[in-house]
Amino acid sequence: METNQNERKKVIFSAIQPSGTITLGNYLGALKNWIDLQDDYDCIFALADLHAITVRQVPANFRHNTLEAYALLLACGIDPKKSPFFIQSQVPTHAQLAWVLNCYTQFGELQRMTQFKDKSAKHADNVNAGLFTYPSLMAADILLYQADLVPVGSDQKQHMELTRNIAERFNGIYGSVFKVPDAYIPKKGARIMSLQDPSRKMSKSDENVNGYVAVLDKPEVIMKKFKRAITDNDACVRYAEGKDGINNLMGIYSCVTGKSFEQIEKDFDGKGYGDFKTAVGEAVAEHLRPIQERYNEYIKNKDYLEKCYTQGAETAYRISVRTLTKAMKKVGFVPRAHNKSRLTNIINCQIFTHKKAETLKCVSTFLLCIL
Repeated sequence: METNQNERKKVIFSAIQPSGTITLGNYLGALKNWIDLQDDYDCIFALADLHAITVRQVPANFRHNTLEAYALLLACGIDPKKSPFFIQSQVPTHAQLAWVLNCYTQFGELQRMTQFKDKSAKHADNVNAGLFTYPSLMAADILLYQADLVPVGSDQKQHMELTRNIAERFNGIYGSVFKVPDAYIPKKGARIMSLQDPSRKMSKSDENVNGYVAVLDKPEVIMKKFKRAITDNDACVRYAEGKDGINNLMGIYSCVTGKSFEQIEKDFDGKGYGDFKTAVGEAVAEHLRPIQERYNEYIKNKDYLEKCYTQGAETAYRISVRTLTKAMKKVGFVPRAHNKSRLTNIINCQIFTHKKAETLKCVSTFLLCIL
């Protein structure tokens, strides 16, 4: 059946923090789905570095982690020609709308956020205002792009509901300003658990490094971690209640091979856990190999990375400033005045301080900001 060429694709927005190691859980639970969504949706992706500073960062490490995460997400398959992919802090509309939405978010709503309680307990020496208002910034991230859908894990459902509440509250006062988004929860690979404690989600913050696999782990490290994975005494590869370790390994194996649980049980009928762990480790290492190869190419090409994230930020600004302008007008802010003399002064200043090519770049950036 032919699709209508003029039919608008739904918009998906998603972001991830560049706070260090990206795990197999991040990749299978979120990033792999992002890649698959690009053909069927208008996707917008971001590195949420503003969110990351709710926890103290070492500046040099923070910059390195941001560039590393950007290169790695490109290597995973984000196509900047298809989907704007930017660094959050380089698009000022996010922080601007976040402040506006802070004033339409109730104190009690933020106080009830489970993640605020968890992170406050974990970072008791730095319970800052940003950690408390984090969900308002997350709402701004999403609402700026009039997103129809937002891929979220089960641990983000509460933030998603708050985003919807904020949008509905604002729209109820000022009319139709924000699209009220829905959560998009993938059926497969939505929750990858720790290899050492399968009752907990796989996380880079796990004190036991054998609990998670990093996307950039070497093959021999991957194999070692899977061979040490916690299982049970049943010694039978089957999916069943109470077999959390094996269920988790089967889920991972299914994600990287495309095999159903029924097929996996059939393939390993009569074989022990040792054989299965080896097979899972080999399949994961092979699945990650081309990603690691592409990453090594991108991280060496800083000019290409800069070109991609700069263009991504420009596109994101151009889209998001429309929503911000509308929201601020509804609230009653006086609009900024733009005039020719201001533009002329900026151009003259750039001519004296930059080369011609840089001048043109500065002028085009300024025009993007005022249009």
